[in-house]
Amino acid sequence: MIGESLLANEPVIRLSAFIGIFAIMALAELLQPRRQLTVSKGLRWFSNLGIVALNTAIARVIFPMAPVAFAFLCAENGWGVLNLVEWNGWLKLALAVIALDFFIWLQHVMVHAIPMLWRLHRMHHADLDYDVTTGARFHPIEILLSFAIKFAVIALLGASPVAVLIFEVILNAMAMFNHANVRLPLGLDAVLRMLLVTPDMHRVHHSSIPQECNSNFGFNLSIWDRLFGTYTAQPSLGHENMQIGLDMFRKDKDERLDQMLIQPFRDATGEYAINRRDWNKP
Repeated sequence: MIGESLLANEPVIRLSAFIGIFAIMALAELLQPRRQLTVSKGLRWFSNLGIVALNTAIARVIFPMAPVAFAFLCAENGWGVLNLVEWNGWLKLALAVIALDFFIWLQHVMVHAIPMLWRLHRMHHADLDYDVTTGARFHPIEILLSFAIKFAVIALLGASPVAVLIFEVILNAMAMFNHANVRLPLGLDAVLRMLLVTPDMHRVHHSSIPQECNSNFGFNLSIWDRLFGTYTAQPSLGHENMQIGLDMFRKDKDERLDQMLIQPFRDATGEYAINRRDWNKP
């Protein structure tokens, strides 16, 4: 009965969380912005939110089964490590959410490390400004790849439907939070980033300087970047003066939805992919 209720309400739960967090962060950006925006907000928001609508429609067609529904399938068939052990339910829930977080971090490193995948991911980094909509700006092909990887990880772990739902809500909420153009008190930022990825921490990842772009891959827990040596505390030019985006996509027309969709197929790979850059240069 609980399973049926969870499946039936999963879209409502996720959509409600998305709209609520989006509204809160959009308002916070207006009241306490961290940086001045440089591109027409109307153009960027139309394109960034347009890609969200397109991605949602495509994902529903290609993957009619949501991750939560797939987790139920895994549980019914006993797939995954956590379905094979008799541990405390709360412990299994926590381990599943933390493990899913790690695999998303690892996936993020992967799309920076493999030039072909970087071509897909660079649309996210080509945004010339950094605000709450940037957190949802991903190419449709990358979204489909992410779904396939997520399903594989759920099957490997045997993550419960509740764990998957919690993770999905956290994923969406934190993506909007840490991409927000919001100014947090420095003391609060320092405390939060001991465990969580803050806007100031993740903004470094959107720097136009390749070495900074290839750091701070986390979206929720900050521990992975600290553990694996990919943590950069602050941008070298400071948050107000740092340049957001990629050197190769700096025209206003590059922010149009049609241009965003063809970005993976145009121009060279560039120097931002981890395996394509000189680590002796900043």
